[in-house]
Amino acid sequence: MNHRQDVRNIAIIARVDHGKTTLVDGLLQQAGAFRRGEVVAECALDSNPLERERGITILAKNTAITWKGVRINIVDTPGHADFGGEVERVLRMVDSVLLLVDAFEGPMPQTRFVTKKALALGLRPILVVNKIDRDGCDPHGTVDGAFDLFVSLGASDAQLDFPIIYASGRNGFAVRDPGDTPEHGLSPLLDLILEKVPPPKANLDAALCMHVATLDYDDYLGFVAIGRISDGRVKMGDRVLLAHRDGAREEFRVQKVLASQGLKRFEIAEGTAGDIVCITGMSELNVGETITSIAEPRILPLLTIDEPTISMQFVVNNGPFAGLEGKYITSRNLRDRLQKEIKSNVALRVEETDAPDVFKVSGRGELHLSVLIETMRREGYELCVSQPEVIYKTVDGKTVEPYEDVLVDVDEAYSGAVIEKLGSRGGRMVDLSPPEGGRVRVEYICPSRGLIGYRSEFLTDTRGTGILNHSFREYGEFAGVMKGRASGVLIAHEVGETNAYGLFYLQERGALFLGPGIKVYSGQIVGVHARDNDLVVNPSKAKKLTNIRTTAADEKLFLTPPRSLSLEEALEFINDDELVEVTPKAIRLRKRVLDHNLRKASEKRAAAVLDD
Repeated sequence: MNHRQDVRNIAIIARVDHGKTTLVDGLLQQAGAFRRGEVVAECALDSNPLERERGITILAKNTAITWKGVRINIVDTPGHADFGGEVERVLRMVDSVLLLVDAFEGPMPQTRFVTKKALALGLRPILVVNKIDRDGCDPHGTVDGAFDLFVSLGASDAQLDFPIIYASGRNGFAVRDPGDTPEHGLSPLLDLILEKVPPPKANLDAALCMHVATLDYDDYLGFVAIGRISDGRVKMGDRVLLAHRDGAREEFRVQKVLASQGLKRFEIAEGTAGDIVCITGMSELNVGETITSIAEPRILPLLTIDEPTISMQFVVNNGPFAGLEGKYITSRNLRDRLQKEIKSNVALRVEETDAPDVFKVSGRGELHLSVLIETMRREGYELCVSQPEVIYKTVDGKTVEPYEDVLVDVDEAYSGAVIEKLGSRGGRMVDLSPPEGGRVRVEYICPSRGLIGYRSEFLTDTRGTGILNHSFREYGEFAGVMKGRASGVLIAHEVGETNAYGLFYLQERGALFLGPGIKVYSGQIVGVHARDNDLVVNPSKAKKLTNIRTTAADEKLFLTPPRSLSLEEALEFINDDELVEVTPKAIRLRKRVLDHNLRKASEKRAAAVLDD
């Protein structure tokens, strides 16, 4: 066993919005990965349309640069805790991590999550204090906060002796001390990586062994296995063994061995131990499987991923408009798509239920599941989804539920309303910092159940100025019964098309979700009621046309702009007797039982059961 001095493998981890992908852009520029004059989009690795629209990284991606004759493989990871499955599996490919922390915000709950995973694998991080050019930042305070975080996570003495560098990814410079003049761009950071990241251990003469950390699919090449070669070497034409998760073995011939450089993949003659490569040629593939030698097989253990904490039902669309806007609408289409997803999305769980058209899908959080729903919607699928529910467990005969660390940063004037709301949702305050610059920072431990549907209320209470961050902490004791949505909804009475006349007289009943000229059906939710009960209304009511002239005949009708709900807001809004209908062209809210008479009868039966 020796060390390859010509390779370094490193991952960049941080919470969302702390600048990981922007820093990777700067490193690619510094290392000359782009041609002179080449037009490169900002956050170049975020190639998925959803990632560009939301401004976050969803899928882990790897790239590579060459610096002073050394190849540096860089893995960009998601920052949101909902995509922790991506982080956990790719950290096994690297020998160190760059931990980015915003010099203004300091360590956040999601910083704790990704750091905990890296420390548990024994990786020694390099602390990058990013955005030091931001007004009001505190680089030295951020370093102290990171050290306290490491101590609280049980870091070893070697991990506590971490190198520190100060940077601005957007402006493309790094310095060893905040007072230094940024003269050499990001060169100091690249030099620090060569100096501090341990070279990979490599046994080139051993039998081939490679863990599939992530996968891709190409219409021409088929499945693409991406991972780090632990031992041995592989080249095009070799016959190798793929050990599947279910115990099956598949022998295949390697069609291509690919490596990354900048934003492109290119074919290489041979991949050797320590390299991060892509291999093609297999007929089936799942994340966590092992590619090894046929003569001397060595099967690596499957990846262990944290269990999901949130679940929801995916239901075949059975509404009146089913099949009018999408291509894939049957239960078979839905089942095949979900089975395809779990091959690469290791943190996802799919279970079939007693009903043939209902599937229970579990994930890390609302964002994790909503990204899947949005992706399916854009692919042409129609489906209905239920309200997110937490996954309970039984430990020692007691029911436990997931809890999350919550960090709230709000203006002092709104802190009272936020503290009151979080208290009513089962939250327990653990820290309240004194006001600084008119802002208050409050830390809570809150049941995941209490945070479902809270984000929209939070933005309303803080007039859009508050910052809310949360990440999974642990399972704790059941927090008791919590109240659901305080208001009822306005339900369409019959199939029709909304018009200004019908909507005008509904405005005083509550806030509307639709404007005029929208087709609706019986049982569809068209607005939120000002009171706590549901109300059946007719938004398609037409004005009676007679030859009798009245004083109100020619009054103008002024409509309040409708409240438009995104997919995440719709999922947070609904109750357990409601569904979100998702199609390529629309997001609609509806009752589970569309017929008004049947719905009333089921409500009476449910009330009778509660009385008994």
